[in-house]
Amino acid sequence: MDLPSPDTRTRILDAAAALLRRHGPDKLTVLDVAKRLGMSHGNVYRHFPSKQALRAAVAEEWLSDVTAPLALIAAGEAAPPSRLREWLAALAVIKRRKVLEDPEMFAGFHRVASESPEVIAAHVAHLVDQIAAILAAGKADGTLPGVAAPQDDARAVLVATARFHHPDLVRDGGNAATAEAELSRITTLLLRGLGATAVA
Repeated sequence: MDLPSPDTRTRILDAAAALLRRHGPDKLTVLDVAKRLGMSHGNVYRHFPSKQALRAAVAEEWLSDVTAPLALIAAGEAAPPSRLREWLAALAVIKRRKVLEDPEMFAGFHRVASESPEVIAAHVAHLVDQIAAILAAGKADGTLPGVAAPQDDARAVLVATARFHHPDLVRDGGNAATAEAELSRITTLLLRGLGATAVA
């Protein structure tokens, strides 16, 4: 038996995202996606065994738009203190853009993501892993000597900066310039706490 084509899976996810943008979460079903693509719903089920699986995959794709550019920063060649500052600033910008630039679209994607707590948990784990990689590099090269346990410290950094990337807090977070200045000050404090030899 032929295996399902990866291209078909991509087409299904693209169609699902388009439906979500245009009509909201209520139209994000296997039948609606199949109709949009002019294929049988059985073909969609070959890739996604349930409506929930389809919706979780859409949420995962949407959240990967956050983690992908951050991964490049985390793996960069800048000194770890500078990398951490850049990473936190980029996360704040990405989340602010997603929440505020198209609130109706964000609400739809956020609702679908909220239905899949395992997807949210995996997203947060990716963020923690990226911060932990930066902190581990700083511990190794001596630029962040205050790092004790990179994973635990990374979770603490994410919690300490939640006001700048948690969707509910971003929505009511005031203007961008003020938020950017506040995040910069908090990042400086975090870097001092982590023993940065030169605060970026």
